[in-house]
Amino acid sequence: MPLDRIDIAILEALQKDGRIPNAALAEKVGLSQSACSRRLDNLEKSGTIRGYHARLSNAALGHQMTAIVHISLSGQFEKTLSDFEAAIKRCPNVLSCHLMSGEYDYILRIAAKDLVDYERIHKEWLSAMPHVTKINSSFALREIVDRTAMGMKPELA
Repeated sequence: MPLDRIDIAILEALQKDGRIPNAALAEKVGLSQSACSRRLDNLEKSGTIRGYHARLSNAALGHQMTAIVHISLSGQFEKTLSDFEAAIKRCPNVLSCHLMSGEYDYILRIAAKDLVDYERIHKEWLSAMPHVTKINSSFALREIVDRTAMGMKPELA
């Protein structure tokens, strides 16, 4: 679904404040409340808006460490990939997981309390994943950018 400038204005406003009331959103983008509500419904139904959530602080929740983990599997057969993906979805410390091209099959971002906690995650979860042949872990020293919002340019018809 092509986005017009009003859709983009709605999306940009929601990225800044996902809890903005419809009346304020409508005023911000120059629509009536009912028209804004219809646009929002269309953006949700089309999958452009995938959901709304609270952004939590891992550090405030006791997870002071972020690990970036590269995983290699025994092959890239459909069953191998689906077995691994089903298992990795169950690990509560995995914040993101991406199937990759290149040297490693997957890259994960993992939250851990500390090095001892990461060792537990490595033993109980990562090493136990099906078809894993290699695990390479790096630890973030400092977070520089962690965006949830992305800049958008209107693709006007």
